[in-house]
Amino acid sequence: MISSAYAIELLKKALEIYTPSRSEAQLANLIKQKCLDDLGFERVSIDSVGNVIATKGSGDPKILLCGHMDTVPGQIPVRIDSGYLLGRGASDAKAPLISMLLACSEFKQSGTIIFAGVVDEEGNATGIKELVKNKLSVDYAIFGEPSGINKITVAYKGRLALRLTCDVIDSAHASAPWLSKNSIEEAYEVWKMLSNEISSKYNKTDKKSESVSLSLTEITGGSSHNVTPQKCKITIDIRVPNGVKCLEVLHSLDKSIEKISEIRKVKVTYRIEDMTEPFEADHSSPIVRALSLSILDVCKIRPILLKKTGTGDMNVLGNSLNIPVVTYGPGEPHVSHSKDERVEIQSYLTSIEIYNRALFHTSRLHHNKRAGSTK
Repeated sequence: MISSAYAIELLKKALEIYTPSRSEAQLANLIKQKCLDDLGFERVSIDSVGNVIATKGSGDPKILLCGHMDTVPGQIPVRIDSGYLLGRGASDAKAPLISMLLACSEFKQSGTIIFAGVVDEEGNATGIKELVKNKLSVDYAIFGEPSGINKITVAYKGRLALRLTCDVIDSAHASAPWLSKNSIEEAYEVWKMLSNEISSKYNKTDKKSESVSLSLTEITGGSSHNVTPQKCKITIDIRVPNGVKCLEVLHSLDKSIEKISEIRKVKVTYRIEDMTEPFEADHSSPIVRALSLSILDVCKIRPILLKKTGTGDMNVLGNSLNIPVVTYGPGEPHVSHSKDERVEIQSYLTSIEIYNRALFHTSRLHHNKRAGSTK
């Protein structure tokens, strides 16, 4: 039986290891060692991209609990204050990661439990894409992301990220800016026109979960402080709701870029940085039912089903393997990525019990379904 003191100390150690995307090796090694020394896993490995994968049990069902080890950049001093544990990743998503790990270690029902701590979720989803490429064989999956202790995330938007280059072909001395177009100014004009066109085409409702959103997130341009810039590059982050395909939005973007380029008389090109389709779980699937029952068991309240405007690893695995998946975890999403990132310690401890009960109910529902199908 895992003690509360052990659970808190392990999360604290995980938070003290700084793990921006693609720098997760130290945490992966800590988890691997804990799995071998303390937590009773039978097989533990670190794969070619840095994912740590631990397995226990045998037979069906095969249940994956998956969290990410990386965080956004920026360190926060790790400390306990007024019942909260603060630190980068406390909410997103080391509290879900470690609570899933500890829940898996206590699983005693029939079936195979696979714990995966993956890399680069905050970047290009390298870790989960590696699991998909290797054709991970599982029947159900739970992803660890902050949802709040009594809420289950059943849907995420898709993501389309473009790196767009605006080239005005020439430049001029900054003292004579009328001699050439300015690529930074033109890139902004292109962005505004593109954003307006896509929004007017797709956004017929005020519901954020059903709208296509566009965000200008990066900009680089210019070669010298006294030369007008010839080229400017911007990153556009587009979130795509369920019911709309990324390829459909990309086709619209492509047509709009071609038209805007002609109107502004500048060369506009782009490359695709990311394309992840939206995903929504079947609300009646065994994994949603199991997690709902677990929250009811432990918290004595019915859970709220959430549709989020972000994008997660659930999208990649759910769309690729076509299995029942869901996302859940302690922590409040609104403090993720912020300077005040934290998790309530009691919620973190409670989530361990909820994950453990979810494994129990998933195994029970799976075997009940099989028994019913053989009658």
